[in-house]
Amino acid sequence: MYTLESFREKILREYPRLSLESKFKFGCHPKVPCFGKCCANVNIFLTPYDVLRMKNALGITSADFLEKYTIPLMLEEHQLPVVALKMQEGEEKKCPFVSDVGCTIYDDRPWSCRMYPLGLATSKIPCGEGEEFCFVVEEVDSICQGFKEDTEWTVEEWLKNQEVHTFNRKSESYMQLTLHPYLKENKQFDERKTQVFFKTCYDIDGFRKSLFESSFFDRFEVKDEVKEELRVDDEALLEFGVSKWLRFALFREDTMIVKDDELERGAQALGWIVE
Repeated sequence: MYTLESFREKILREYPRLSLESKFKFGCHPKVPCFGKCCANVNIFLTPYDVLRMKNALGITSADFLEKYTIPLMLEEHQLPVVALKMQEGEEKKCPFVSDVGCTIYDDRPWSCRMYPLGLATSKIPCGEGEEFCFVVEEVDSICQGFKEDTEWTVEEWLKNQEVHTFNRKSESYMQLTLHPYLKENKQFDERKTQVFFKTCYDIDGFRKSLFESSFFDRFEVKDEVKEELRVDDEALLEFGVSKWLRFALFREDTMIVKDDELERGAQALGWIVE
């Protein structure tokens, strides 16, 4: 069995690296014999934007979604909290959203499902990380029959067809946050910082409640029009939380404006500022 790092090394060593113009054949539809079978016993890590889209598609709160459909984990490399999709109980361990006719939340399926059969990796260079590249996820013992289909795609066509670029754009601030120099130095958050990170990224409804049912807006300068947008727009709230609030709260960057020094001391006492 591969560890995450050994699998990454295998990809870098053995898998052909694809450009946007590279071509591959693949199809997934109800007439493919294996239709739906790949949606079982698989590790699917969810981005904050994935969680936002899926919980809204189901019409439930982020807290309910996290409790019912996810497993909380810690990202080993940086000790960041992440969530993985919880498979159903039983021998097959099916995805909770797969049915005989396909995915029941297809329009809001997560990034990983949109990418398949492509994977994404980053090459190594002597001074750190290199360029990102795509590769085809096709194992010798794979049950997937989609590779026998005649439909031909370029990588760029597939990414566009699956709306991957939209998900990449919506997750850009989050991905940049996880690459922060503080984390690259293998520094770890304490429990309080970890909780702040998790709530802001994944429990978007809980994050909104913590803003609007506290003295947050008395302590920090936020324009009225922005405040009203945060009240009703999940995507705007997630972007604010990741690109503004977390950079201030976790790394003490100048992304939030504290109204005065006395209030700053009060905010720090409440755990809103991390030195």
